[in-house]
Amino acid sequence: MSVRRWAVCGVSNRAMSMFIGPMTQVFPAYAEVVGLLDVDPRRVEICRDRFPGLRDVPGYGPEDFDRMVDEVKPDVILVTGRDYTHAEYIVKALARDLDVVTEKPMATTAADCRRILDAEAGSRGRVVVTFNYRYAPIHRRIKEMILEGRIGRVTSVDLNWYIDTYHGSSYFQRWNRMREFSGGLSIHKSSHHFDLVQWWIDQRPTEVFAFGALNYYGPDSEYNPERRDGRFCGTCDVRDRCAYYTRWHTRSQQGQVRDDHIGAIKGIPIDQAYTGYRADMCIFDSEIRIEDTYIATVRYDKGALLSYSINFSLPFEGYRLAINGTKGRIETQEFHAPSRVPFPTPVQTIDYFPLFGAKETIHVVQREGGHGGGDPVLQEDLFMGVDPHRPYTILSGSRDGAYAVATGEAVWRSAKSGQPVAIADLLGL
Repeated sequence: MSVRRWAVCGVSNRAMSMFIGPMTQVFPAYAEVVGLLDVDPRRVEICRDRFPGLRDVPGYGPEDFDRMVDEVKPDVILVTGRDYTHAEYIVKALARDLDVVTEKPMATTAADCRRILDAEAGSRGRVVVTFNYRYAPIHRRIKEMILEGRIGRVTSVDLNWYIDTYHGSSYFQRWNRMREFSGGLSIHKSSHHFDLVQWWIDQRPTEVFAFGALNYYGPDSEYNPERRDGRFCGTCDVRDRCAYYTRWHTRSQQGQVRDDHIGAIKGIPIDQAYTGYRADMCIFDSEIRIEDTYIATVRYDKGALLSYSINFSLPFEGYRLAINGTKGRIETQEFHAPSRVPFPTPVQTIDYFPLFGAKETIHVVQREGGHGGGDPVLQEDLFMGVDPHRPYTILSGSRDGAYAVATGEAVWRSAKSGQPVAIADLLGL
């Protein structure tokens, strides 16, 4: 396989850790970074400092996409900027017959997803959405059990997702808290979960009904120490009365700001990582109007039903899952980031209950790497080519991305309107 040339649109921390780093350090025989495009030249500088081998790679601004393509002649466009920028670069890349690899979500609206589907239909390029949750060993084993017929035809799924106060508050410290930038958390975060379900059960969503609320963040939060906009965690004069700050910082750490979950560039002071932007904004600002709590019901085209919930301010992080079928049931529970959980956590297993028979507990071999060991396997598929020995499809395409986004949009629209939302009405399919 020849070395493919990659141009990056959005030099985020995620772009560097998940894609650029592996390309330069693990897969140089398969991938080469040839262009860096970002709205902030500071990010390009940081990327070059972190990866000295990219020091001569040219940088571009957001208006320079076509010039970048003409000059560096990439084979693949990697889209890893703010969510609302994804659709623009994907459509432009497809117009140039280039392949695209994009971070989730593929776009922030179903309308933009339809633009992408239409653009791909007329292009020689193809879109891949990096839904890495599919690749975790536990999740792959669940998929295999369903394919093996262990539970028969899937009838219903219960999925409850928990985001702790450490991780959950980070979304409200940065640009994700604005629906126009992220689509809201039912798209930015929950699209991961909706994709996982539709992949497991091999069914497409058709209708959604949901409730949502803003319970923990924003100016009306009962945890807001003072109704005042414009504060930053690193300089706030009332942070000693903020439960979200004091939970994760001791008194001797006052003024420090963590950089692992707030989207900052790791190892660089929060006020130096970007130009004119800080990722430690106050979680109680009045501009916050997206929801932090959802409960949704989703109907699928082959008859399955999903009962889904997510909460972005809980004492621990993880999920509970049950998949029911005509021949049995699968259950599992995960505790993410055990070091942040205030009690002992068990190793994740899968419990299988045949409809008529004895329970079986399945222990899955764990792998090193992010997202439960899924990231390294996804990276191999992206840079080396899809594993030819895997007997099922796992790499996500544009239609997968579109349905995941549309489900997330249907969730917040239903929560606002109090009415069910048809996926076909959003996607125009």
